[in-house]
Amino acid sequence: MSAQKAKNISAVPIDGFSNIRITSTWTFLQSVDWSEPWLIGLLVFHLLCFVFTIFTCKYYRLQIFHFLLMVTMVYSAEYLNEVAAMNWRSFSKFQYFDSKGMFISLVYSVPLLLNTVIIVAVWVKRTFSTMTELKTLQLKRKAARENSKKTQ
Repeated sequence: MSAQKAKNISAVPIDGFSNIRITSTWTFLQSVDWSEPWLIGLLVFHLLCFVFTIFTCKYYRLQIFHFLLMVTMVYSAEYLNEVAAMNWRSFSKFQYFDSKGMFISLVYSVPLLLNTVIIVAVWVKRTFSTMTELKTLQLKRKAARENSKKTQ
């Protein structure tokens, strides 16, 4: 039993940067060298996307454009991962771009998808609000019609 356990532990990859056994998403993210300039730029990009998402809540058409742009960026993540895997030496110290796309999904796609979820939540809230206003107006008109019939 202990030989099997030792075999299983040795099968878990060890990160080359920090020598941490990668057993979860959290340890995977801990193993990333976040001081690399391109990763700092990516984090700034995601922060700007989030701020833009929040500031465009009142501008429906601009938010539609922002939503479609982010969805397109997530859709292109697979291609971006392939290009980055071929050219990682030109901008990074380590090869983060695996064939399954774990890294690009976690640090690129997930933050963009969280922004799109925020946008969809704003749209759902706006839709519910509009439906509530519409129903209120319908009930007021119905009550006004009934009052006018009673007075005649």
